[in-house]
Amino acid sequence: LLQKYERLIPRYSLIGDSPFFAANKFSWTKDLEANWYVIRQELDTILRYTEQLPNFQDISPDQGYSIAQDNLWKTYFLYGYGVKLQENCQRCPMTAKIIEQIPGMKTAFFSILLPGKHIPEHRGPYKGVIRCLLGLKVPQAPEKCAIRVGDETRHWQEGKVMLFDDSFPHEAWNYSSEIRVVLFLDIVRPMAFPLSWLNLFLLKLIAMSPFIQDAKQNQKKWHKNLAKVINSEFKSRK
Repeated sequence: LLQKYERLIPRYSLIGDSPFFAANKFSWTKDLEANWYVIRQELDTILRYTEQLPNFQDISPDQGYSIAQDNLWKTYFLYGYGVKLQENCQRCPMTAKIIEQIPGMKTAFFSILLPGKHIPEHRGPYKGVIRCLLGLKVPQAPEKCAIRVGDETRHWQEGKVMLFDDSFPHEAWNYSSEIRVVLFLDIVRPMAFPLSWLNLFLLKLIAMSPFIQDAKQNQKKWHKNLAKVINSEFKSRK
């Protein structure tokens, strides 16, 4: 069903069908970029617990183990397929408030690539969303840290968004000696009716799938572990 539907998306897409999209196609990108340092400050608090954060494959093993089998891609989820992770958002209240203003935002997390990480070429599971990456911590050597989508390679900049269609083959790498962190967002793809309605329906079905439900349960387990570490540190400071 998804494959048949995806073939119709280029015809109904209101933003075209290209690997990358210009930020000015979306009015909300200005506010997101304007508030990047507010988000960065909340991120810095979370990064104190980098070692305790789950790897991508710990949350999403069905997809993750094909592209990540090490401990070099850490995550901190705020939203997953429309489901709000309440306590994670409470630790980053301004970030949560900012992303909740974005129309069609479905998934949001801090994506942390540690030095030496390479995410091999893959494609996203569904063309009905577009991906936005806001640069928060970017290594000073841009040639050592980049993403390739289709045939085009681009580098992140702190405070700037990068939008692309993750249904195109893509890969990312951080060969620098510093960490790279972006705010990773999946947004409902703007489309003309009736495909816009069908897209929302399919996204709801995906959210109810065993794949996503397992990810939700995995996140709950990791949240308990992280909460213990944070609460223990808080008590030790008293």
